[in-house]
Amino acid sequence: MARLRSEKRRDEIARLAASHGLTSVEQLSARFGVTASTIRRDLALLTTQGKLARTYGGALSLEPHPEATLRQRLGEAHEAKQAIAAWAATQVVPGENVILDGGSTNAALAEEFKDFRDLSVSTIGLTSLEVLADAEDIEVILLGGRLRTVSQSFVGPVTEAALERMSFDRAFMGADGVRADRGICEKDLQQTRLKELMMSRADHVYVLAHGAKLGQAPFHAWAVMPTHWTLVTDDTAPVEQVRIFRAAGVEVVVVETVEEQTGA
Repeated sequence: MARLRSEKRRDEIARLAASHGLTSVEQLSARFGVTASTIRRDLALLTTQGKLARTYGGALSLEPHPEATLRQRLGEAHEAKQAIAAWAATQVVPGENVILDGGSTNAALAEEFKDFRDLSVSTIGLTSLEVLADAEDIEVILLGGRLRTVSQSFVGPVTEAALERMSFDRAFMGADGVRADRGICEKDLQQTRLKELMMSRADHVYVLAHGAKLGQAPFHAWAVMPTHWTLVTDDTAPVEQVRIFRAAGVEVVVVETVEEQTGA
């Protein structure tokens, strides 16, 4: 991503710590395109200001972890999400029936589908629906239910009832955090129950998560993963986290992100 001025960078670090919890110096250094020593100075200042609590190798917000809105997430890790979505689109072939989870990375994947032919796309996300609304050669199915305004996606028994009557070639999942030992982390249990049902109805499951989400646990609701699934992340992902997922038997795809660099 383009480098931010010091004050804006520190504001973004505090926001990321609040929404994602523990964040490593290495991740922040890669994300903002500055040195680790610069990040450590930022963390020290934020700690002095009472905005963060330092931990070994990272920072922990002093505030409860609020759930970021979809609008906030749309501007986060943009290049990484685009690269992840572009790779995910290459896995889909004409005639398939796929389902998109809510979230900004799946909205980017919907953009990749706009020029596809002979494809059926089901989604719980209003953003993906909006992207594909004018795609004449794609069958679009919106799974209704109770709208979560913060994520602009549907959950609840109505959504689940629709899913129980469907099956998919591929499911593309989003995540607030993802861990090899626990699965997908989300704000509430309705979300995780729905994700488990979506994954159970698909032949192939992909979790689309940029590097900052790996190993993170911002909330306390978890979706248990199927036996076989693929994690698709970007090249800012911590090497140790990638190793942990692969050691757990998860197929991991790391896509290259090309980030625009400008002056500080």
